[in-house]
Amino acid sequence: MKQYIYTKLVYIVAIFCLFSFSTSTALADTDKMQLPPEIVGQAGLVMDVLTGKVLYEKNAHSPFEPASTTKIMTAILALEKGNLSDIVVTSEEPLRVDGSRIYLEEGEKLTLEQMLYGMMLNSGNDAAVAIAEHIGGDIESFVKMMNAKAREIGAYHTTFVNPSGLPDEGHLTTAYDLALISRYALLNLPKFRKIVSTKTLEIPWQAEEWDRQLINLNKLLWNYEGADGVKTGYTSTAGRTLVASATRDGWQLISVVLKSDANIWSDSMALLDYGFENFEIKNLVGKNSDVAEEDVKYGDPVKLVTKDGLTSVVKKNDLPISKKLVINQDIKAPVSKGEVLGQLIFYQGEEQLGSVNLIAANDVKRKIHTFWWFWPLTIILATYIPFRIMVGIKRYKRHKRRIQYVTYMNRYR
Repeated sequence: MKQYIYTKLVYIVAIFCLFSFSTSTALADTDKMQLPPEIVGQAGLVMDVLTGKVLYEKNAHSPFEPASTTKIMTAILALEKGNLSDIVVTSEEPLRVDGSRIYLEEGEKLTLEQMLYGMMLNSGNDAAVAIAEHIGGDIESFVKMMNAKAREIGAYHTTFVNPSGLPDEGHLTTAYDLALISRYALLNLPKFRKIVSTKTLEIPWQAEEWDRQLINLNKLLWNYEGADGVKTGYTSTAGRTLVASATRDGWQLISVVLKSDANIWSDSMALLDYGFENFEIKNLVGKNSDVAEEDVKYGDPVKLVTKDGLTSVVKKNDLPISKKLVINQDIKAPVSKGEVLGQLIFYQGEEQLGSVNLIAANDVKRKIHTFWWFWPLTIILATYIPFRIMVGIKRYKRHKRRIQYVTYMNRYR
């Protein structure tokens, strides 16, 4: 009996040790995966520029003041509505604005391009107002354009009240909306990408004998690998804000931090690090890739190809990527080239990464014998044609005998 109890105890201890070892190993493996960053900012987000996929978010849809990150939208409208060579004449209105400035004087003339650099590098509020008046005619009209553009981009929880980002009642956005707006600019406006990645520049200064020295306030351009934008911001009520972007191995990420403090730089770097270190971008399928060949009722088989390519951001060292083929039921001829006949869906574990439409690679005509009228017509023709042939032969024979008879009578007349 004692031996039995001893054996049981040994068995229980062995199981306990094995369980403890397995748990420790699982925890050790988990530790290898970087946890989402702890940021000081009250809102934050990391987004892939190409796909728009959000890799991390904290209060991303909560409203906050954007401060000078507002100028991203001002720059978008200037680049889309104006010409870089336009001459912008400074009115008295830009001289009245508070905060950071490039010290414009009334009547001073700069090109729109120079104003944009002054606004985006030195965060000149006076330059923002001058641009707004040049593009919109007046501030109120320009603000309406800003809000209309925000809705067009999909930033539905953003309301702009001025072009600079100075504190104003109701002037609010979200981390997600700011990422959408910045993504739009980076994808669609090459000049925007060039401006926000510029570290220093000189532009004319009418009031002085020397040029203005513009120095980009975005410290990440000097201190973070691959940093290439976008815009800083600060007011006493908004705190420190920053929309940052960085590109590594051709892959660009956006980070947004709102309502932070001096930790704004470490917040932004932590977010970008988290994205680059824990995710990767993959081309899941190319455009016009052969996927399958499907039977077509009443016609020949059709080849299915992808209408578009699909790229997605996936977790590193995670579950394998699988795909599911969904084909339309009962495909019937005729089929036109380019007709959508199904979908190819990609998954990583239970998460759907995306899908692409499958289209016909070629036309498929309906075979003639599959039409309802074909066989009745065939039967009719199969009966009628021999009959007509027989009638024709009889007529021919009668006609031939008649010719012979007439010839005979003419000969002996």
